[in-house]
Amino acid sequence: MKNRLAYIKIMRPANLVTSVTDVLAGVAISGYFLTTEFELQHLFPILLLCLSTIGLYSGGVIFNDVFDLERDKKERPDRPIPNGSITKKDAAVFGGICFTVGIMAAAIVNLTSLAIACLIMIAALTYDKYSKHMTISGPINMGLCRGLNLLLGVSIFSWYPEIWWLVIATIPIVYIASLTIINRRKGNEKSKATLYLAAFLYAFVIACILFIAHSKGFFLLTILFVIPFYLMIFNPLFKTLDDPIGKNIGKSVKAGVIALILLNAAWASAFGVWYIALIIVGLLPLSLWLNRAFTVN
Repeated sequence: MKNRLAYIKIMRPANLVTSVTDVLAGVAISGYFLTTEFELQHLFPILLLCLSTIGLYSGGVIFNDVFDLERDKKERPDRPIPNGSITKKDAAVFGGICFTVGIMAAAIVNLTSLAIACLIMIAALTYDKYSKHMTISGPINMGLCRGLNLLLGVSIFSWYPEIWWLVIATIPIVYIASLTIINRRKGNEKSKATLYLAAFLYAFVIACILFIAHSKGFFLLTILFVIPFYLMIFNPLFKTLDDPIGKNIGKSVKAGVIALILLNAAWASAFGVWYIALIIVGLLPLSLWLNRAFTVN
């Protein structure tokens, strides 16, 4: 039983929920719910893409721990691999299985989904092995994983990528990059400059979503989801700016990760799919509960 819990923990279950909401938001953006006369069989590709993102995200975070074993022995000895709950070899095998499931599930949907799933795997492994500790490319690489994850949902309704996909994917890239910037601060006064940069990027993300919502005619609907998103990310960030110690930085990052659910709800509402936005918000309590039981970052 203990070993099974270790395998669950290494997958970061609270984060998996946010990954699924990326896909649901992407499907909403694609217009799938608005242009398809919805029947039970139309749930199948959605479920496949949700399974795909679970596999891909799990594989990414598992290999993150595999590559970071020596560092985690010193800094995070409670994680499953350094504490001996899972061997490095078994974790690598498990991560490979997760990636395989993610790729195969996407392949069943269409070729575009398959291509994006492969790009997500490459981006995740590149971040885990090489760019994680790089000042500029690291945050961008991490954000790219989330941007592609959103596009994985968008790909449900298209065989060929379109130019506007790149615009959509930019927003989560900026948001995750800002989280990565916050996470790298050391809790001293010099860190405030980058914290202010993160606050600016937060504001930029919100402005972009509201602009898109206004252009689509769903501004007031989207505000209902943007306000709690704003409160969830800015309240801990303001506390961190007042006192940039490690504890406050950690809380700000954790809040930012979980707030991805509200960000994705805002995406769905910006494209007029309010019921998907509500379903996404309904996953927030699950993620918060999992967050109390398992590590988020």
